[in-house]
Amino acid sequence: MSGHVSPIREPLVQGHKSYHDITEDLCAPTERKPSAAWVIGIIISLSLLGFGLFCIAWTIWHGIGTWNLNRTIGWGWDITNFVWWIGIGHAGTLISAILLLFRQKWRTGVNRAAEAMTIFAVICAALFPGIHVGRAWVVFYFFPYPNTRGPLWPNFNSPLLWDLFAISTYFTVSLLFWYTGLVPDFATVRDRAKGFRRKIYNFLSFGWTGSAKHWQRWEALCLVLAGIATPLVLSVHTIVSFDFATSVIPGWHTTIFPPYFVAGAIFSGFAMVLTLMIITRKLFNLENYITIGHIESMNKVILVTGTIVGVAYLTELFIAWYSGYVYEQFAFFNRAVGPYWWSYFGMMFCNVISPQVFWKRSWRRNIALTFFVSIVINIGMWFERFVIIATTLAREYLPSSWSYYSPTWVEIGIFIGTIGLFFTLYLVFARVAPVVAIAEVKSILKTAGDQYTGPDAIHSHHGHGDHHDHSHAMGLAANTDHHDHSDGGHLDLSSSTASSAIASSAVAEETVSIETESEAADGPRIRSTVGPDDLKKIEGIGPKISELLNAGGINTFAELADTSVERLKTILTEAGSRYQSHDPGSWPEQASLARDGKWEELKDLQDRLDGGKFV
Repeated sequence: MSGHVSPIREPLVQGHKSYHDITEDLCAPTERKPSAAWVIGIIISLSLLGFGLFCIAWTIWHGIGTWNLNRTIGWGWDITNFVWWIGIGHAGTLISAILLLFRQKWRTGVNRAAEAMTIFAVICAALFPGIHVGRAWVVFYFFPYPNTRGPLWPNFNSPLLWDLFAISTYFTVSLLFWYTGLVPDFATVRDRAKGFRRKIYNFLSFGWTGSAKHWQRWEALCLVLAGIATPLVLSVHTIVSFDFATSVIPGWHTTIFPPYFVAGAIFSGFAMVLTLMIITRKLFNLENYITIGHIESMNKVILVTGTIVGVAYLTELFIAWYSGYVYEQFAFFNRAVGPYWWSYFGMMFCNVISPQVFWKRSWRRNIALTFFVSIVINIGMWFERFVIIATTLAREYLPSSWSYYSPTWVEIGIFIGTIGLFFTLYLVFARVAPVVAIAEVKSILKTAGDQYTGPDAIHSHHGHGDHHDHSHAMGLAANTDHHDHSDGGHLDLSSSTASSAIASSAVAEETVSIETESEAADGPRIRSTVGPDDLKKIEGIGPKISELLNAGGINTFAELADTSVERLKTILTEAGSRYQSHDPGSWPEQASLARDGKWEELKDLQDRLDGGKFV
């Protein structure tokens, strides 16, 4: 274990899990038959999606006249739903990226759901502008490219066009961030799969082998994408707020909109992630990985962001009064006591009042209450967007133009369809990929597992080898499951924490007996006397070559270190032409460092290698 772990910090992995257990539990939803609850959920989602597709087809066939828009209220449910979905989508990657940059260990339970939520929510949001233009078949007019349409060219002074570029850029970065995190887990599933399914996951994992260099580059890429995504989220939702703030309509023309929209996006995003987490932990029996501690941490953020949103609401009212501008004052007066008063007070209750229940710890840790409040918050955030759009447009400067807007069944159906699309995509995703990050959960097991910390910690010298079958605990921590060979496990050799975790796993935690040779010429030496070592920790050695070496009587780091390069080349040559391109020149040196427990030196050496070869 590296670094100090507070004895009062709540464990984030429960059930006294071994590395093998983590692989089994988190891969199981992708391998076993779907449960009855999952089947019911996908049927309901597909039904809603089918109805939504019918309403979209109805709109395209009959035109925008099927909606209840009019000359006063040109934006209705379509733009309301667009901004609502964008808000949810923009929070997902922000949640995961910020928690990664701040090294928050509890992100392991929420990051995969948050990132997937981003992708699926942006897809749902993208439907509305395409339909709203009326002629969906010419929506490509949005894009600036050389054409022969004369003066028809996108207006780069319009924030609506800024939206297009900002959201598409954000979607691209979020997609890369999400998929990068999936690669090691796809490799884990690949190594457990057979037949055509194995070929699919082999393609999805991009040839991941779990070498030190792969882990180093993987973490570097994750950090770069997180660093890009975080300011991008702030700028993108700021640009979405410019759709309103750059107008001269009272109630919209205000400088508070950018931070107000960003805070609201984080608020609604955390609420939606909570909804998904609670559903996921129940559907797939992941209570040991998505714990009460994760949920309490999320509720604390919801409490803070809900309070920020409440302050923004009150600031709007104060500025309207303080400005002395009668039209601005009327816009807010109309929201509170006008024909849409119900939406305004619904927004206030859902977004400001309901999160305050989380001041009490027992309520923050109550699953049923959390699930209910998370749904209430998302309803409230939808009300917020409706209040901003519909109530502001309904009563403008001329009383003769005042109008009242209510949606038609077609508009409601399209919104219901996007909810069906969102949950269909999420449920399918949860069956295709591990919905909790396997590699990242393994990386925190030694510092956040309940057998290592907390009131149920086992204070012994044998780690989880005492309470799990020893057959689950052979080799390095990265690959304790024999089905789990080339995913590189949970380890990240680019950090001292991971290096310490390797040493801890290789020496103490995997039931390897320790023997010190007192007066060896090269100093104290740690070597394995029980069971084989995981030779795949040597860069250049994969699962197949490891099997060849084992068949040749080389099972431990010590044996590999004492083997000549000539003999290693002979083993590879006798195995066939496909192995003759491998250069074992660095393997004995790497094995010598691994045998002696010099993991930092091994990492430095592997940094200078390329596929196990000296360059």
